[in-house]
This record gives sequence, C-alpha cells and structure tokens, in this order.
Amino acid sequence: MLADQLLPTEATKPGLSACGNCPRDHACGTVSPHHRPTSRRLSHAATAAEPSHKSTDTDRVRTFAYTVDHESLMPGVKAVVKHYFPSWDVEKDVKLVQCTAGITNKLVRCIHKPSDFSVLVRIYGKGSDVLIDRSQELLNLLTLSSLGLSPPIFGRFENGLVYGFVPGDQFSGEDMRDPHKGILVATQLARWHRVELPGTDATPKLFSTMWRWLEEVPEKYTDPGKNARFHQAFEMPALKRELAELQTALEAVRGKVGFCHNDLLSGNIIATTHGVEFIDYEYGTINYRAFDIANHFCEHAGFECEWGLYPAKEVQLPWLRTYLESSNRTVLVEDAEVEALYREVAKFSLAAHFFWAIWALVQAEISDLDFDYLEYSITRLQYMRTVKDAYLAL
Repeated sequence: MLADQLLPTEATKPGLSACGNCPRDHACGTVSPHHRPTSRRLSHAATAAEPSHKSTDTDRVRTFAYTVDHESLMPGVKAVVKHYFPSWDVEKDVKLVQCTAGITNKLVRCIHKPSDFSVLVRIYGKGSDVLIDRSQELLNLLTLSSLGLSPPIFGRFENGLVYGFVPGDQFSGEDMRDPHKGILVATQLARWHRVELPGTDATPKLFSTMWRWLEEVPEKYTDPGKNARFHQAFEMPALKRELAELQTALEAVRGKVGFCHNDLLSGNIIATTHGVEFIDYEYGTINYRAFDIANHFCEHAGFECEWGLYPAKEVQLPWLRTYLESSNRTVLVEDAEVEALYREVAKFSLAAHFFWAIWALVQAEISDLDFDYLEYSITRLQYMRTVKDAYLAL
C-alpha cells in the first residue's frame, strides 16, 4: 500500500527523508493514493504489450554489493547511480528528487540533466521484508518488463533496486470513479491476469500470505499505548478462527486465478497517452482474480475508508462486463457470467478488508510513520463484519 499523489519533492541535502504522511507506497514509488490533490503527478508507467511466453532469470540481474543507509540516503543513492551509470558525472549532472511519503520503501528519481534521462532508485523500507517477498517482487518486475508491462530493471543492491522511469499522470480518487477510465482499468487488468510467471504454479497466495502475516503480529507491542489498544480490540485466537472461517467460505467459491497486482489503488494506476498502466509490483502474486478486482473496488473508498464511495452494483456491472470481454477476448459475454463475477467479487471484498487489516497490525509495530495503523485495522475489520453475512449469502 502506498502514497500521496503530489509531485516529488526535490532532495536538497543528504539524508533528506520522505515526508511520511501515508502508510502504503505508490507511483513515484512512495506516494499515497488516498489523497486527492489536483496537481500533475509523475510516475514510471510503461508501454503495454500483449503477454507472451518469455522466461526470466533473477540471478542474471546485475548486483551491487552495497547497502544504502537510511540515515544517509542521498550519498547512498549517488553511490548506486555511480556504479550502474559510470559515465555520468553524478555530482555535476544528476539531479536527485525524492518522491514523497510512504514507508514501505523510499524512492529517489535520478535525472541525468544532459540527456533528460531518469532512473528510479528504490530503497527497501526498514523491516519491510517481513511483509514483502523481495524475490517475488524481482521476478514480477523482470517478467512484466520482458512483456513491456513495466519499466526495465538496471540492477539491484543489498536493500533495493534500480529501474526505469516513464512519466504519466497518477490517478486521483475522481479518476477512480470516472466510467471511461474505469473501462481502461478493467481492460488492462484482464491483460495482467493473463501474464504467466516463469516457474510459478497456479496456487493462489492469498491465504498463505495472510496466515504468514498473522504470525508476524507481535504478542506484545513495543509501545505500551499500542499494546493496550491492541489487546482491548483484538483477541488473536478469535481473529485466527475468523480468518479460517473466511478461508473456508471463499475457497468454496473456486474462483479463477491469475497473476494479480493485489494493490490496485489510485496511486498505482497511471494514465498515459495510450491508456493506463499499473505500477509498484511488490504485492503481485498468483491470486484469485476476484480478489484483485474486489481490492480495486475497495480502494475507491480511499485511505479514509469512505465506504459510500464503494462502487454500486450498477457501476460494477459495466466494468465487469468489459473485464470479461477483455479476458475472454470476445464481445459475447452472457449476463449470467457478469452476475456471477459480481457475486464472486463481493465475497472476495471481505478478504481485501481482512488482508489490509492484518497488514496494518504488522505495520503498527515495524513502521516509523506517524500513522494510526491500529485504528485502520479496526476500521477495515469492523466494516467487513457489517457486510459479511450479506455478501456471503449472494
């Protein structure tokens, strides 16, 4: 989950840190989709291409045995850029722009002024490996890049990556609700769900990820105030029973699977001259397609959890029809198929709430961002419980 959709802020001195206003990173790597400014946004969208069968080998990615110090960020970024672009005069000709907000990662755009060529240096957030499978992220980026669905990757270092930057306009909350732009998202998501990851089986990772995250929730939070609030609001045995019951109910749906983004909020959708592109692939895995769609619909509510903005059925149906037409590569989609997907998506929206609620419980301990993760977790779970019976009955 990522960031606020403002232009990046220029880093004027070594060690300048991200503003840290938002709990999930996006777009310029760390900008929050839950704010709705009107300024032009920058990101790293890429030209789309039809998926093809290409293999990737993560071991072939150039590796730099170097760790960027979070407390001395810009000197570390310069060292990385010097290594991968030795012909550049980093001190004279490279402008460093730190993209705002986010805590999962820190991201710096590096602009080579003589050529007006930019690359992104992503520094993994402290403790983020608890939540994110970095090997999976690398495979995602390599696979998508080979298909023209993401920027190229130039290399990796001990705690980060170097990859391409392409300008575009990051979605706002209003963009999410625009019917025409929604159709573009539906079409692009259908293409993503057809991507095949080399060496990966078709087992959805949704519940294995949630159970793994649940094990990372601390028995006792370091902060006494957080610890007291957690134990007042949650009982881990009950939470585990609730997750097990939800897993049983949703696995019985036997939904179709594919390669899913899993974090398709506004800040991770980029409007380009030819359509829309998706960015930030950290949470991408083989998963239930209905979860990916449901999570996107939930993100219409923004980080503020304004559930009145969740798309109504009459809004969802045209979107779902376009998705199925693009997925099936046909214009002959029966109403019954659209209705069936609507019911499936409604059910998997429950998992989307649970997914980010657990995520927030982990972040409440590891994040240094001044954000109330516990309250966010409580809010997501409470809303899930209010709609659970009705959705499961569909």
